[in-house]
Amino acid sequence: MQLSAYTKEFGKNLHIAFPVMLGQLGHVMVGLVDNLMIGQLGPAPLAAVSLGNSLVFIALSLGIGFSFAITPLIAEADGAQDINKGRSYFHHGVILCTINGILLFLTLLVAKPVLYYLDQPPEVVELAIPYLNIVAFSMIPLMIFQAFKQFADGLSQTKYAMYATLIANVVNVIFNYLLIYGIWFFPRLELEGAAIGTLISRFFMLWFVWEILRRKKKFTEYFKWGKKESLNAEVFKRLLSLGFPTALQMLFEVGIFTATVFLAGLLGTNPQAANQIALNLASMTFMIAVGLGVTATIRVGNQKGLANFKNLRRVALSTFLLVFLIEAVFALGFILLKSWLPTFYIDNAEVIILASQLLVVAALFQLSDGLQVVILGALRGLQDVKIPTVICFIAYWIIGFPVSWYYGKAENLGSMGIWLGLLAGLSASALMLYIRFNYLSKKLILQEANLVQSKI
Repeated sequence: MQLSAYTKEFGKNLHIAFPVMLGQLGHVMVGLVDNLMIGQLGPAPLAAVSLGNSLVFIALSLGIGFSFAITPLIAEADGAQDINKGRSYFHHGVILCTINGILLFLTLLVAKPVLYYLDQPPEVVELAIPYLNIVAFSMIPLMIFQAFKQFADGLSQTKYAMYATLIANVVNVIFNYLLIYGIWFFPRLELEGAAIGTLISRFFMLWFVWEILRRKKKFTEYFKWGKKESLNAEVFKRLLSLGFPTALQMLFEVGIFTATVFLAGLLGTNPQAANQIALNLASMTFMIAVGLGVTATIRVGNQKGLANFKNLRRVALSTFLLVFLIEAVFALGFILLKSWLPTFYIDNAEVIILASQLLVVAALFQLSDGLQVVILGALRGLQDVKIPTVICFIAYWIIGFPVSWYYGKAENLGSMGIWLGLLAGLSASALMLYIRFNYLSKKLILQEANLVQSKI
């Protein structure tokens, strides 16, 4: 097949992905704003945000993973033009995400004493606990928002969640500025002020997306909650059968990145602050890939609903090629700007030097990180989640983490060693997931051809 068969899909891929990219970047921007503003208070507060968010990110990965089950099911129902089935998935998804948000909030409150037993700098832990208390509560509105977002994404209407996220970021910046530094008549709350800003912005984000979706004609039929409508255990079961493995996939990946925070903390406050800077920058470019991963899920799900498997493979491969090209540009940017980017976060020479070194490794794993998340998205569109979950576990925890743990010790390579483990895990994941997609897509094409042949 000629290259143009794939490149001609770039326009449609980007049309769907662009709002998702901006929306995902909006989520990261909440952390970026917190980091930039808190970084002005010193290395210890910045490290405290990193430590507090390490637990939040684990919870977030589980919650978002469950919500991701909504998108391929909605996309498949949309491809088959079955509004009743799509409405059922949407309503059950909202209920499931609400329950998840409450459970994750309670879990974070119960889990926070763990921070005292991770051999982290004491001053960092003391600052992190109050911050974590407030951010944990924001999991409830955020998870409900995810249900609405994934529903709209499944209908290829990705721009509305983007609007909500970007406007919520403006709200976050305003309240951060007022509450961190105590501007006007607001108290100076420093880290707690940043947490309150995040909480307010997430409630606003939920209200905004609910308000805008229910008013749009395209969504009218989906927002009808009939009096006779009942909950269906089979629908919950299907959501969970897709959502639980997806949550584990995200947990395994986020878990190894979170482990870098703890491993860096064992090296001291400055290495932990540098690790947070590099992670924050890498997460921003990763969100571009997440946008294409959602696109892969939507477009593959649509083609699955149409039972057009040859086109399904071509569309999926076009997203793989596109993310590879985009991430190559980011990799080059990280290398060229490695000494300049960390200066936006903090004015500490040691932290800046350490962060610039980590950005070199981050540049190397841009390609594999981008590819693995988009291939996962394509597999999710095929509703293939169990084998990919095993692949993620092997890649990150059998291959990646042992490298991080051994080479991340102070007597070995320190922070650089920790990030070499990330490089190993992400590269292994991308390779194994591609082998899985290649096998499944060719198998479906062969089955389709045999079916056509049998009818002749």
